[in-house]
Amino acid sequence: MPPSVFPTGVTIYNPKKTYNSFILFDGRDGKAQLIDMEGNTVHTWPYSGWPVEMIDPADADGKKGHVLGQKEPNPFANETVIELDWDGNIVWEWGNQAPGGKAGQDHDLARLPNGNTLVLGYYSRVVLEISDEPVRDQNIYEISPDGKIVWQWSAVDHREQLGISEKDVSLLLDPKVRNRRTGLLALNNMHPLGPNKWYREGDSRFHPDNLIIDSRDGNFIAIIEKASGNVVWLSGPNYPSSQDMSKRTFVGKIPRPLDQTAGQHDAHLIPDGYPGAGNILLFDNGGYSGWPPVYHFLWQATRILEIDPITRDIVWQYDASSSGEQVWTFFSYFMGGVRRLPNGNTLICETIHGRIFQVTPEGEIVWEYINPNFVGPEADDDEDVNLVTWMFKGKRNWMYRAQPIPYDWVPEGTPRSENGVVPPELSTYKVG
Repeated sequence: MPPSVFPTGVTIYNPKKTYNSFILFDGRDGKAQLIDMEGNTVHTWPYSGWPVEMIDPADADGKKGHVLGQKEPNPFANETVIELDWDGNIVWEWGNQAPGGKAGQDHDLARLPNGNTLVLGYYSRVVLEISDEPVRDQNIYEISPDGKIVWQWSAVDHREQLGISEKDVSLLLDPKVRNRRTGLLALNNMHPLGPNKWYREGDSRFHPDNLIIDSRDGNFIAIIEKASGNVVWLSGPNYPSSQDMSKRTFVGKIPRPLDQTAGQHDAHLIPDGYPGAGNILLFDNGGYSGWPPVYHFLWQATRILEIDPITRDIVWQYDASSSGEQVWTFFSYFMGGVRRLPNGNTLICETIHGRIFQVTPEGEIVWEYINPNFVGPEADDDEDVNLVTWMFKGKRNWMYRAQPIPYDWVPEGTPRSENGVVPPELSTYKVG
């Protein structure tokens, strides 16, 4: 755990090496927060999300400052997805048109260039090949502006293509082995691939409309072909290092084959025009995962992986040792996010400590922010403890994901400051 007393806000800021932007993140106070590089809150919306995502104005008829989020504060089964304008007005919502009358949205959502919206959500249903009892499936819905589902995809229906064997299914259904609170296959991420060099070079698996997903418990990353629904690219769920201790590694020479992932989040292709474009960027939590859950490395630590999807090699990695620290000092055993920036830096959201930071390709931390917005406690000590009440106990400043926001995505005149912050020498920095 972090120290009981520590500075909040921006603690490091080197303007000469940092890529400057606004930062959007979901707050546990029920608000979406937009900050500048000095950590000043420049705008809020009266709803949060899991995550909250700003829409590219090019995909919102030129409107600036619109965000997607949730209407109800239930991260694992939200009933209604909403779009908010800059003033916090709900201008679009979807939920009662979903199967069962609830969106069930969790972990991801995205606005498409055609104006439709992608939603990753839960839906409990009976799948006779698996069980006579309802199983908690996860669907991806594409929703038109008038609320109609124009395309959908089921995780459970594609379990074999995702490398899930009959034995795996029996373990997944066994409550003694696994808590199924996140859906049978525990998908926690969904991104459209977007334009990319692989497709331009003739690899149809990387069609811009195809989707990349990953599984927190299942340790797999997959690409879904939008036209057919088939899984056309898969990494995991089984890796050689899962069985052979001699092949397990946390650090090593780059490039090297992808050895293992554990509880990962936010897999996506680095966009065109950014350093590393076309490679997969991944927040590899390094916590427990699998069926039953186990820890995959000697120590618990998180790493950021950049993976060439053709060779399946790790071509860049960030972990705490990249910044001259011990590897276990950067660790978020659940949630987290990562984004490549136009100058080659990488923005990282270390969820459980409420920390967002930016590193250079060499691993130097050139910007760091600790969320000062603590909330809690809310959960009643006498109530039954489940995952949601446990996560919301005590003081908390964590956020699910952080998104860098270009300055021209928000209305002109939005204030911002870009003065540097030099961190104090830790050995002499004292309170009182």
